[in-house]
Amino acid sequence: MPQKIQILLVEDDSSLGFVVKDALEEKDFEVTLATDGHIGWQQFSKNFYDLCLIDVMMPVKDGFTLAQQIRRKNDYIPIIFLTAKSMQEDRIAGLKAGADDYITKPFSMEELLLRIDVFLKRTVGTDTDDTEFEIGNSAFDYENLTIKGPTIDIRLTQKEADLLRFFCLNANKVVKREEVLTKVWGKDDYFLGRSMDVFITKIRKYLKAEEEVEIQTIHGVGFRFINPRAASIEEKKDDEAEK
Repeated sequence: MPQKIQILLVEDDSSLGFVVKDALEEKDFEVTLATDGHIGWQQFSKNFYDLCLIDVMMPVKDGFTLAQQIRRKNDYIPIIFLTAKSMQEDRIAGLKAGADDYITKPFSMEELLLRIDVFLKRTVGTDTDDTEFEIGNSAFDYENLTIKGPTIDIRLTQKEADLLRFFCLNANKVVKREEVLTKVWGKDDYFLGRSMDVFITKIRKYLKAEEEVEIQTIHGVGFRFINPRAASIEEKKDDEAEK
């Protein structure tokens, strides 16, 4: 039998914690529930997990601190914050602390499962299995979450890799902002848009040494990923049709 997906749930509200745990286990996930950040870190340190769900406001150790600790040990595991905070500054702070996404309380289990599914599929909603790309003089390996080149050696988070793969698959053409959000984050909304902007800034820094490569912002529309060595999905389809 295939091994179950392992999820670490760190939530100090015991009622909510048990509800979420039971709902996820009904979907055949294996869930470890920790009731504060200190216990969450102990569990993470001694077990393997595929994804972390972390409450922000907790006793002993808050979610921001826990996420930073997890990131120092593992820089690619998906981290989703469960937060009652709606302030834009708090959400951006969470992303800077190492989270890949967030979901605001109260939330529906359907929405949470969708967010989890977006990460665990390790896909950006395309009909191609391409996982290796040339970006200028560097090589991007989506499966291993790396960019390596003459002057680049970067380990990506899962969400960074998802976003970069989407750009690689749509290289040299304009993609609408809402399309990127829907395909990579699973939903188009204002705060996820701010999250996307943070990740795009990070990717631009990673690729700064590649002078011919650029993520252009097309104001009012979206983005264009300039990569002279790449072909877009449509160009690949045209090439295959001609063969």
